[in-house]
Amino acid sequence: MPHASVLPDTALPSLLVACLCAQWCGTCTEYQPLFAQLQAEFPGAHFVWVDIEDEADLVDPIEVENFPTILIAQGEQPRFFGTVMPHLETLRRLIQSSSTADARPVQAPDVVALAQRLRAR
Repeated sequence: MPHASVLPDTALPSLLVACLCAQWCGTCTEYQPLFAQLQAEFPGAHFVWVDIEDEADLVDPIEVENFPTILIAQGEQPRFFGTVMPHLETLRRLIQSSSTADARPVQAPDVVALAQRLRAR
């Protein structure tokens, strides 16, 4: 039985979930289908898979050193940016907790700018 989204539909349209990975990364290759599965569970959210080498101009000046690195933004404000364990439930919980009204924003200017560039894609 599929896991149902617990986010209200009104929260989803402004939700951005981005995975920053690399094609050569075996962990990323294994993680991509799980990421796509969550996209199906949260159909109103905007999911983006970014290869940091193919799209270096988009990601710069941020240095992604570990994979997978996830960026979650609500509206224009990033709520999470960091490396996560490549597990479906981990990302599901991050999406849910980052979507709450009391989620703390990420203040790093480079991360805010990246979220804006990804939203504009």
